[in-house]
Amino acid sequence: MADRPHQLQVHPQRGHYEGGVKNQRGSGPSAGKVMAVLAALPVGGTLLAIAGLTLAGSVIGLLVTTPLFIIFSPVLVPAAIVVGLAVVGFLSSGALGLTGLSSLSWVLNYLRCASQSLPREMDHARRRMQDIAAFVGQKTREVGQEIQSKAQEGRRT
Repeated sequence: MADRPHQLQVHPQRGHYEGGVKNQRGSGPSAGKVMAVLAALPVGGTLLAIAGLTLAGSVIGLLVTTPLFIIFSPVLVPAAIVVGLAVVGFLSSGALGLTGLSSLSWVLNYLRCASQSLPREMDHARRRMQDIAAFVGQKTREVGQEIQSKAQEGRRT
Protein backbone atom coordinates (compact mmCIF):
# COMPACT_ATOMS: atom_id res chain seq x y z
CA MET A 1 0.00 0.00 0.00
CA ALA A 2 2.87 2.39 0.73
CA ASP A 3 4.26 2.01 -2.84
CA ARG A 4 1.03 3.00 -4.57
CA PRO A 5 0.85 6.62 -5.76
CA HIS A 6 -1.90 8.81 -4.37
CA GLN A 7 -4.53 10.02 -6.74
CA LEU A 8 -6.01 13.49 -6.63
CA GLN A 9 -9.35 14.28 -8.20
CA VAL A 10 -10.17 17.81 -9.26
CA HIS A 11 -13.78 18.86 -9.74
CA PRO A 12 -14.49 22.04 -11.67
CA GLN A 13 -16.54 24.63 -9.79
CA ARG A 14 -19.26 26.61 -11.39
CA GLY A 15 -19.24 30.33 -10.94
CA HIS A 16 -16.46 32.54 -9.79
CA TYR A 17 -15.48 34.36 -6.62
CA GLU A 18 -15.74 38.11 -6.31
CA GLY A 19 -14.51 39.68 -3.11
CA GLY A 20 -14.49 36.39 -1.20
CA VAL A 21 -18.11 35.58 -2.06
CA LYS A 22 -18.98 32.94 -4.61
CA ASN A 23 -21.00 34.41 -7.40
CA GLN A 24 -22.92 31.81 -9.41
CA ARG A 25 -24.65 32.48 -12.66
CA GLY A 26 -28.39 32.39 -12.24
CA SER A 27 -27.93 32.12 -8.52
CA GLY A 28 -30.47 33.07 -5.91
CA PRO A 29 -32.91 31.32 -3.69
CA SER A 30 -35.25 28.86 -5.26
CA ALA A 31 -38.94 29.61 -5.61
CA GLY A 32 -39.76 27.06 -2.87
CA LYS A 33 -37.44 28.80 -0.40
CA VAL A 34 -38.93 32.19 -1.22
CA MET A 35 -42.47 30.86 -0.69
CA ALA A 36 -41.45 29.26 2.61
CA VAL A 37 -40.01 32.56 3.88
CA LEU A 38 -43.09 34.48 2.70
CA ALA A 39 -45.38 32.00 4.47
CA ALA A 40 -43.32 31.87 7.69
CA LEU A 41 -42.80 35.62 8.04
CA PRO A 42 -46.39 36.55 8.99
CA VAL A 43 -46.76 33.51 11.24
CA GLY A 44 -43.48 34.23 13.04
CA GLY A 45 -44.35 37.93 13.38
CA THR A 46 -47.78 37.12 14.80
CA LEU A 47 -46.33 34.67 17.33
CA LEU A 48 -43.68 37.21 18.33
CA ALA A 49 -46.37 39.86 18.87
CA ILE A 50 -48.44 37.47 20.99
CA ALA A 51 -45.35 36.63 23.07
CA GLY A 52 -44.73 40.35 23.65
CA LEU A 53 -48.33 40.95 24.67
CA THR A 54 -48.16 38.01 27.07
CA LEU A 55 -44.98 39.36 28.65
CA ALA A 56 -46.52 42.83 29.00
CA GLY A 57 -49.66 41.37 30.60
CA SER A 58 -47.58 39.33 33.04
CA VAL A 59 -45.55 42.37 34.07
CA ILE A 60 -48.70 44.48 34.55
CA GLY A 61 -50.34 41.70 36.57
CA LEU A 62 -47.24 41.38 38.75
CA LEU A 63 -47.17 45.15 39.31
CA VAL A 64 -50.83 45.11 40.38
CA THR A 65 -50.66 42.03 42.62
CA THR A 66 -47.33 42.75 44.35
CA PRO A 67 -48.85 45.30 46.77
CA LEU A 68 -51.68 42.86 47.49
CA PHE A 69 -49.18 40.10 48.27
CA ILE A 70 -47.30 42.43 50.60
CA ILE A 71 -50.49 43.53 52.38
CA PHE A 72 -51.86 39.99 52.77
CA SER A 73 -48.51 38.26 53.37
CA PRO A 74 -49.20 37.70 57.12
CA VAL A 75 -52.13 35.53 56.02
CA LEU A 76 -50.76 34.09 52.78
CA VAL A 77 -47.39 32.86 54.08
CA PRO A 78 -48.81 30.70 56.91
CA ALA A 79 -51.54 29.47 54.57
CA ALA A 80 -48.93 28.47 51.97
CA ILE A 81 -46.90 26.70 54.67
CA VAL A 82 -49.98 24.79 55.87
CA VAL A 83 -50.94 23.80 52.34
CA GLY A 84 -47.35 22.72 51.61
CA LEU A 85 -47.16 20.62 54.78
CA ALA A 86 -50.54 19.04 53.99
CA VAL A 87 -49.33 18.10 50.49
CA VAL A 88 -46.10 16.67 51.92
CA GLY A 89 -48.14 14.72 54.48
CA PHE A 90 -50.41 13.21 51.85
CA LEU A 91 -47.49 12.32 49.60
CA SER A 92 -45.51 10.71 52.42
CA SER A 93 -48.61 8.85 53.58
CA GLY A 94 -49.08 7.44 50.10
CA ALA A 95 -45.41 6.50 49.82
CA LEU A 96 -45.44 4.77 53.21
CA GLY A 97 -48.68 2.99 52.31
CA LEU A 98 -47.15 1.69 49.09
CA THR A 99 -44.05 0.61 50.99
CA GLY A 100 -46.20 -1.26 53.52
CA LEU A 101 -48.21 -2.97 50.80
CA SER A 102 -45.11 -4.02 48.93
CA SER A 103 -43.58 -5.33 52.18
CA LEU A 104 -46.70 -7.37 52.93
CA SER A 105 -46.72 -8.68 49.39
CA TRP A 106 -43.08 -9.74 49.75
CA VAL A 107 -43.76 -11.47 53.09
CA LEU A 108 -46.78 -13.33 51.69
CA ASN A 109 -44.80 -14.40 48.63
CA TYR A 110 -41.92 -15.56 50.86
CA LEU A 111 -44.30 -17.54 53.08
CA ARG A 112 -45.99 -19.07 50.03
CA CYS A 113 -42.60 -20.19 48.66
CA ALA A 114 -41.51 -21.37 52.10
CA SER A 115 -44.70 -23.41 52.61
CA GLN A 116 -44.13 -25.13 49.27
CA SER A 117 -40.56 -26.08 50.14
CA LEU A 118 -41.28 -26.80 53.84
CA PRO A 119 -42.15 -30.54 53.44
CA ARG A 120 -38.91 -31.13 51.55
CA GLU A 121 -36.92 -29.28 54.18
CA MET A 122 -38.66 -31.20 56.98
CA ASP A 123 -37.83 -34.54 55.31
CA HIS A 124 -34.23 -33.42 54.91
CA ALA A 125 -34.06 -32.31 58.57
CA ARG A 126 -35.64 -35.61 59.73
CA ARG A 127 -33.08 -37.61 57.74
CA ARG A 128 -30.22 -35.54 59.14
CA MET A 129 -31.51 -36.05 62.70
CA GLN A 130 -31.74 -39.81 62.08
CA ASP A 131 -28.20 -39.83 60.70
CA ILE A 132 -26.94 -37.83 63.68
CA ALA A 133 -28.78 -40.11 66.12
CA ALA A 134 -27.27 -43.18 64.45
CA PHE A 135 -23.82 -41.58 64.54
CA VAL A 136 -24.19 -40.66 68.23
CA GLY A 137 -25.43 -44.20 69.01
CA GLN A 138 -22.46 -45.71 67.19
CA LYS A 139 -20.01 -43.39 68.98
CA THR A 140 -21.67 -44.19 72.32
CA ARG A 141 -21.26 -47.92 71.70
CA GLU A 142 -17.63 -47.44 70.71
CA VAL A 143 -16.89 -45.31 73.79
CA GLY A 144 -18.75 -47.81 75.99
CA GLN A 145 -16.73 -50.69 74.59
CA GLU A 146 -13.54 -48.72 75.06
CA ILE A 147 -14.43 -47.96 78.68
CA GLN A 148 -15.25 -51.66 79.27
CA SER A 149 -11.95 -52.75 77.77
CA LYS A 150 -10.03 -50.26 79.94
CA ALA A 151 -11.98 -51.38 83.03
CA GLN A 152 -11.13 -55.00 82.33
CA GLU A 153 -7.46 -54.12 81.85
CA GLY A 154 -7.59 -52.22 85.14
CA ARG A 155 -8.94 -55.29 86.96
CA ARG A 156 -6.25 -57.50 85.53
CA THR A 157 -3.43 -55.29 86.69
